[in-house]
Amino acid sequence: MRYAHLLEGLEIGTIPFSALNLGDRLDAEYFSKENRAIEKSLKDHDARPLREFGTLVGSAFYPAATDLYEQGDVLFARCVDCIEHPVITQQQETEFVRLPSWFVEQSKQIDCAKRGDIIITKVGTPCFASIVHDYDRIALSRTVLGLVRIHDIDPYYLVAFLRCRFGFNQLLRQREQTIQFQLTLERVRSVLIYRASPTLQSAVRRTILAHVAAIEQSHDKLEEAEAIVISVLGLANWNPLDPLAYTRRASDVFAARRLDSQYFTPRVAELLRRLGFGGQCIRDAAPPRRERFVPSGSGTFRYMEISDVHGDGTASTHDVQMREAPSRATWYARTGDVVTSTVRPNRRLSALVARDQDGCVTSSGFVVLQPRAVPAEVLLTYLRLPVFRELMDLHTSASLYPAISEGDLLGLPFPKFQQEASSAIVSAVRLAHAANDRAHDLLTQAKRSVEIAIEGSETAALKYLGES
Repeated sequence: MRYAHLLEGLEIGTIPFSALNLGDRLDAEYFSKENRAIEKSLKDHDARPLREFGTLVGSAFYPAATDLYEQGDVLFARCVDCIEHPVITQQQETEFVRLPSWFVEQSKQIDCAKRGDIIITKVGTPCFASIVHDYDRIALSRTVLGLVRIHDIDPYYLVAFLRCRFGFNQLLRQREQTIQFQLTLERVRSVLIYRASPTLQSAVRRTILAHVAAIEQSHDKLEEAEAIVISVLGLANWNPLDPLAYTRRASDVFAARRLDSQYFTPRVAELLRRLGFGGQCIRDAAPPRRERFVPSGSGTFRYMEISDVHGDGTASTHDVQMREAPSRATWYARTGDVVTSTVRPNRRLSALVARDQDGCVTSSGFVVLQPRAVPAEVLLTYLRLPVFRELMDLHTSASLYPAISEGDLLGLPFPKFQQEASSAIVSAVRLAHAANDRAHDLLTQAKRSVEIAIEGSETAALKYLGES
């Protein structure tokens, strides 16, 4: 009993020797109780291997193409494009990089997916499945696999299965580790698929499509909020001068402490004027929160990294052990705060801290703003505007990575908004976030219904979806 505490959290199981393939996997994780229980449940339901429902493809080696992204016209799916997007829609349009079509066609090693196909992340963060909903062609990077020519099963149901406990855990089980965890074509082909009845498959498909509709509504409401801000700023039909040559007084140059011509373009001068430069700045409307995090004791805390910020102005948090606190963990954030990243400001890396994220800790790459003279939703919308990110770019310096200093960010102009416009922006953003929450719930329901069908019955699953 002296060493009983060393066994806490450990799992002990036994398996028959006949269940081992000595030329394959012998590790304890592969034969965990959870993995063996999932395998048994699926075999009891006559599950069939994935290879029977489609063809798995993966891009082979191809020349480096990062220098071609700026001139590309074909969407290029990478691991990062799939993790948070079980359904790939036009709402992701600005997040994709692109390859020129000539490069895709010339490089025979690059495979493509089309509408109705499924993409599965292969390396980096493997095991996440996404269905192509809106695009006729997406090139596949080496970090993903493609399931094409899907037949005898509804692809929307299939992506729900691959994202639920019974599918996702199987993919996790099949990972192999070399330098990093990754999936192989042959192992993914062997993943068991529970093919539900056409009735349940159709119900899951409708739930996934309702999830897509909610995402589209959220996107439309965010665009509505931005359109209001743009209109208030007089930028709706803005067509600034772009002369080849211009002059500025030496006193202006010395006052700005800048010598680059880009900063003194007529476009920037006019933009600053319209945003109220010389009046209220970000610091006046929303001073930074100075509540520093100091790890102490044991337990966990909720942590937010730059990669946790989503394109809709929301963010995720994840639990971190206090003893494993990253050196970057710096600031506490509270409900209603707006966090904005100083790193890579050309992306929309700002988010509103939700009620259930109160007291989370952010990395040093964020500035935590406390909206005081402005509603949080108005500040969030303004920070996400392309024209504001353009100003951030002008103040970005590059050392190890592009970043804007906190002082420069807080000193950028912030215009005043009339009450009517402010209320309309708040309403649109709140409706957007409510639609986003509904989309999340619908996706959860789709996945859970598949689990209920396997754990209980399809009757119970249909009842859960409200279709009994």
